[in-house]
Amino acid sequence: MTTLREQFSTTGIKELQKELGLSNIHEVPTPLKVTVNVGMSKGLKDARYMETVEETLRRITGQKPVMTKARLSIANFKIREGMVIGMKVTLHGKRMWDFLDKVVRVSFPRVRDFRGIPVSTVDESGNLSVGFREHMAFPEIRSDEIELIHGLQVTITTSARTREKGLALFRSLGFPFQRS
Repeated sequence: MTTLREQFSTTGIKELQKELGLSNIHEVPTPLKVTVNVGMSKGLKDARYMETVEETLRRITGQKPVMTKARLSIANFKIREGMVIGMKVTLHGKRMWDFLDKVVRVSFPRVRDFRGIPVSTVDESGNLSVGFREHMAFPEIRSDEIELIHGLQVTITTSARTREKGLALFRSLGFPFQRS
């Protein structure tokens, strides 16, 4: 089976160019980066939760996550400046394409009660943000090893400048959108 990157570079780019009516092949939108983010709202003071999130992100992406820290203190949420409030991983190049391939072909079909991605998840700049309620949708996570379940957000940044071009790109990559 061909990878998503090979499929996109051989047939997807030409089809997308025709569909969007672009004269130059370099005008065709492509994915630039993928950011996987986990917020630590439940586990701000729980070290075990932080370790679980870090290990999960490391397994899913193949990279060590970066800890994101609070810029400001917010008394109502008991957050102090400099506290770790999340973790994220940014993927480029081959790892990005491998991750996109895994998300489209494996993770979405494993999500419970999945009815497709809402079209509203593509913003005006053609970028896609999708949230997973459980990290168990990824094949690297074994259900018998799980102690704590957490969600994560996947943001795909593209070179598309409009929502229509972004939607066309994601449809050509095989993302399953809801039918309207």
